[in-house]
Amino acid sequence: MMETQTGQAETTDHPPAGTEGGYRSLVLVVDDDTAIRRGLSFLLAKEGHSTLEAADGAQALALVRSQRPDLILLDMMMPHISGIEVCRIIKSGEDTRLIPVVMITAVNNPDDKIAAIEAGADDFLNKPVNLAELRARVRSLLRMKHLNDLLERADMVIASLANAIEAKDKYTEGHNERVSLYSVALGRSVGLDEHDLALIRMAGILHDIGKIGVPDSILNKEGPLDGNERESIFTHPDNGNKILKPLRSLADVREVVLCHHERFDGRGYPRGLRAQEIPLLARIVSIADSYDAMTTTRSYRKALSRETALEELRRNAGIMWDPSLVEAFISLAESGGLDSLPAVGESRDA
Repeated sequence: MMETQTGQAETTDHPPAGTEGGYRSLVLVVDDDTAIRRGLSFLLAKEGHSTLEAADGAQALALVRSQRPDLILLDMMMPHISGIEVCRIIKSGEDTRLIPVVMITAVNNPDDKIAAIEAGADDFLNKPVNLAELRARVRSLLRMKHLNDLLERADMVIASLANAIEAKDKYTEGHNERVSLYSVALGRSVGLDEHDLALIRMAGILHDIGKIGVPDSILNKEGPLDGNERESIFTHPDNGNKILKPLRSLADVREVVLCHHERFDGRGYPRGLRAQEIPLLARIVSIADSYDAMTTTRSYRKALSRETALEELRRNAGIMWDPSLVEAFISLAESGGLDSLPAVGESRDA
């Protein structure tokens, strides 16, 4: 099926040349000049792509939100909302930032190109558009988008696996999500940028994924673990590291998964790192993980009160946890910064 600029559906018997696995990419063409807009849509349709059209920035943003195109051809000079501003909005959105944007301009002005690059544009085309150049750039950027989509789906599969593993342990329901939320809240309070916040959000979800290698009988054992059982628990950071290693997109997350049980005094595991040797994001997740473990019921003890858990963090600052981050977390909790997060439920973490 091919969507035309009028929204009508056109059937074809076979996927056109250039489509990947029969999937027809959706390209949004944005230009206030009707002739140019329809001409580009016609050329793209001949290449086997589905197209949508927008005559201005507001229409473009509405279609981006509702249709999630695979690529956007965006005129730089438009009334009301400029192409550069539209690009900036698209690239600042968590759900839309990976959509490739090709800026189209009739003026070869270096300052405009610099502004477009700063707004996040992925490529440029000059008017009048050369068909061979259009074809090459669209194919290249769609290939990149396809690879990014595959990586994102792989990340989602891994996150689903982490939640499935959590379900093995009746005491940790919701633990991954809460650790992720606490980690993001603490990260934001100490000034992490959006990139690191995205990493720590995923790291919180995946931090215990290595427990797939820990028997259910250990995860759900009531009472203290013996030596062999504790050794089994101690393997989960390394296990998580090995599970995530093939996914290059999760390299920074994998480091957090590996290091979230290191201690500030160097007596943690698996590598015995100390103080600043422990990655910052891992130090943050460690606090969030420990706080949630203390404030939820586990097989080996009842939940502690928030006040008791915060006092435990304070008492072990500089021993188990980064003291400056502990201080920031306590300030966040005492000022109500955790109050808007989901309520703690019943949720074994060594």
